[in-house]
Amino acid sequence: MKKVIQGILVVVVIILGYFIYESVQKPIRFEAEQQRRYSATIERLKDIRAAQVAYRTVHGKYTGSFDTLVNFLNTGKFKVVTMIGTIPDSLLDAGMTEKEALKKGLIQRDTILVAVKDSLFKKPNFSLDSLSIVPFTGGKKFEMKMGEVETGSKVKVNVFEAKVHNDVLLNGLDRQLIINFNEYRTKVANYPGLRVGSLDEANNNAGNWE
Repeated sequence: MKKVIQGILVVVVIILGYFIYESVQKPIRFEAEQQRRYSATIERLKDIRAAQVAYRTVHGKYTGSFDTLVNFLNTGKFKVVTMIGTIPDSLLDAGMTEKEALKKGLIQRDTILVAVKDSLFKKPNFSLDSLSIVPFTGGKKFEMKMGEVETGSKVKVNVFEAKVHNDVLLNGLDRQLIINFNEYRTKVANYPGLRVGSLDEANNNAGNWE
């Protein structure tokens, strides 16, 4: 009987030890995976921001459509001013400016068209079709909208916002830890997830991780 009780106690100790270990390791694993997903998603949101800024440079406004944005990246072109000719070092040392060199005909300016895709995205194996896809979600898409806000000086400013909620980005992880993390992100970043830009204010397209 004594050996049976001792055996039961050993099993209980092992089980308790496991639960204690898990209570410590679970948030550690959650944080590691959360950071992994956040890191990849932030990079994707930075790409969206770069694409939107390029789109606005050409069209004068942002877009709320990923189809429109990706089509622009595939076919759009920038006007880039290049300089033809050089200013001799001796004249540069003497203080000659670019404006003076233009007047003297030493250099000329020319406007060329450069493909937006080649200018913005030089990452290996980068696919424009993945721009709208939230990493680690099996194909879920970012929410993206554009609009207008009024500044303090009563000037209307075109804005855009792209975001993903933690419930989508962190789906599959411990639910209670996601709830706790949502509360934390709401306090420190005003949104329980990742977001770039804002439909409520002109924030210079800042990300809520910055």
